Amino acid sequence: MSVYARLSELGISLPPVAIPAAAYVPFVQTGQLVFLSGHIAKKDGKPWVGQLGVDTDTTTGQAAARAVAIDLIGTLQAAAGGDLGNVKRIVKVMSLVNSAPNYTEHHLVTNGCSELLGEVFGPEVGAHARSAFGVAQLPMGCCVEIELIAELVAVA
Repeated sequence: MSVYARLSELGISLPPVAIPAAAYVPFVQTGQLVFLSGHIAKKDGKPWVGQLGVDTDTTTGQAAARAVAIDLIGTLQAAAGGDLGNVKRIVKVMSLVNSAPNYTEHHLVTNGCSELLGEVFGPEVGAHARSAFGVAQLPMGCCVEIELIAELVAVA
């Protein structure tokens, strides 16, 4: 099943590439690797604010990380020349979770992103290395920010 068929089956339509909120670009390609800038969680088009372990629970954090994954896939589509079929491998995900000092479920929050990438791209392409960190705060008070590295197929 193609990536687009999986997205359709999941009821996901990809957003356009978000306009950067500061002095950076959405992605940079070097060789066959593409590095996607951090994407913050959004709900109803606005920053999804909250701090895990204070006013946001792990299940809500997972939903926020899943929302970030959808935005990342939209940006990845642009980086892949408009065709997700050009993605050879999701290489790495790095997740930053806005959390209280005693919160310890960053890895579970990040599963919201990782699991969707696996569903959309399949195990051979979607399985990836990953880091999940707790941080004291994120831009605009959002609860999760995630960046992604992918390998693209060589285009002659």
